[in-house]
Amino acid sequence: MPNVTVSPTRMELTRLKGKLRTAQRGHKLLKDKRDELMKQFLDTVREVRALRAEVETDLMAVHGSFTVASALMSARSIQQALMYPKQSVELTMGTQNIMSVNVPVYHFETLTKSDADLYPYGFADTSGELDDAVNALGKVFRKMLKLAQIEKAAQLMAEEIEKTRRRVNALEYVMIPNTQDAIRYITMKLDENDRATTTRLMKVKDMILKEAIDERRAKNAEVMAKTGDSGNFSV
Repeated sequence: MPNVTVSPTRMELTRLKGKLRTAQRGHKLLKDKRDELMKQFLDTVREVRALRAEVETDLMAVHGSFTVASALMSARSIQQALMYPKQSVELTMGTQNIMSVNVPVYHFETLTKSDADLYPYGFADTSGELDDAVNALGKVFRKMLKLAQIEKAAQLMAEEIEKTRRRVNALEYVMIPNTQDAIRYITMKLDENDRATTTRLMKVKDMILKEAIDERRAKNAEVMAKTGDSGNFSV
């Protein structure tokens, strides 16, 4: 028995069968999408873990370099050396479509190509450890940007996987079973109606045949009464 009220008509049966075919095709496509998204998501998660470990190691190295530079230079000197940066960067964002998920793609580009512009200070009053720290920080910044990009991609894919999973479950456990129940219900009702119609037709046929026999007998009796013949007439 379906969960919703349906009209047991052939037109409704045809409509429900078309709806069921569409739902089954959509269910297969959504399952394929979910499986492919899950595969790409797991690959992205592995990439995130590896890159995050690498970034954390590099940041520890940068922190160590700044710690050594702080031991060799005063905090005031370091602050003055890094106060006015010479290098500037331009960050643009595009999108990449992964299984209907638009993930961000960051493009990082320095406005000047000279590596010397990375250091906003002269080398006479600073230590080499500060140079190493600034250089390492510039390199790890690109990795941090890449990490942010793939982490956001993983987040968006996880959200899309969850939405796709809910749709697959809704089709698999609610819509398709309800539609199949409705089709079985209508088919059963139509079969009952066909059997009832056949029974009525057989009864009508029997009534018509009985009326014809009675009419023939009445005519025979009338003929016998007129002729006075007592012979037997077959019917």
